[in-house]
Amino acid sequence: MSKKTKIRSTVDFAAEGKHHGYLVIPHSRDQSAWGSIELPVSVIKNGDGPTVLFTGANHGDEYEGPIALVKLRAALEAEQINGRVIIVPALNLPAFRVAGRSSPIDGRNMNRVFPGRPDGSISEMIADFVSTEILPLCDVVIDFHSGGKSLYFAPTSIIHDVPDADLKARTMAALMAFGAPLGLVLTELDNLGMLDTTVEEMGKVFVSTELGGGGGTTPETVAIAERGACNVLRHFGILAGAPEGETRLMHTPGDSYIAAGDDGLFEFMVDVGDTVQAGAPLAAIHYLEHADRPPLIHTAPKSGMVIGRHAPGLITKGDFVALIGEDYESQI
Repeated sequence: MSKKTKIRSTVDFAAEGKHHGYLVIPHSRDQSAWGSIELPVSVIKNGDGPTVLFTGANHGDEYEGPIALVKLRAALEAEQINGRVIIVPALNLPAFRVAGRSSPIDGRNMNRVFPGRPDGSISEMIADFVSTEILPLCDVVIDFHSGGKSLYFAPTSIIHDVPDADLKARTMAALMAFGAPLGLVLTELDNLGMLDTTVEEMGKVFVSTELGGGGGTTPETVAIAERGACNVLRHFGILAGAPEGETRLMHTPGDSYIAAGDDGLFEFMVDVGDTVQAGAPLAAIHYLEHADRPPLIHTAPKSGMVIGRHAPGLITKGDFVALIGEDYESQI
């Protein structure tokens, strides 16, 4: 490990076999002057095949990833694979412990602090360790997300439209192999500081997901996460067999995001997964304390599928309302 990091791993990433341990992160505080955070990590290695890193709970209120990954680390044995699988089921463990999007220790959103700092806050130290000590070992990174408490998505695997043609082709192949019902080439509203961007800039394959949300899981979304993890391992020849499942490929060109125009009581008027036409009503913001005030109606800026939506019953001006996707058939 680098002498610059403050984090110590109890697992040897190069060791053959199956090993569970921790990333030990110094955390001196009033309650424990010499304290630490022990972030679980598992390494399963056999031979010299590719390395895949799986991460969950980059945001602590998203659960499909952690469930799928704790089950994968229990089930997967070294003799089953050719290569290396690194599993971090809760990348932002402090946030996971309080069911929050951001860390309660430093208030940071883990997916906005990459590539991190070795002498920074807890979130920045974790991001730095991943960037400098783990990512150089990897060929592929799969980062499981869902909508958390504030959003809800149709089960979707996600990539970015990376400019390098070879990397895009490899990434697109991994997206399709994952086998989620939807595959999305996403234009982000804010990609600085993301794990995604850090991995892509290293020239490595990165696939993310949005699998449901609302602060919980369903049998369907957990099953998609579990199948997707194994599909990726099969696609890269780490596990035997062929990937399963079909994916409808979509993208988000142009005016795809809708933001709330006011504060109020939120009513979503269609279902996630519905196809809508441009101008169709999507959501209403009602004014409970103003009986004479009509609701503010938000309409679809274009035709397409509703891929994601705001989840809670209250909304604030500027909040995400919905995401509209279009088919990407000509680009397959």
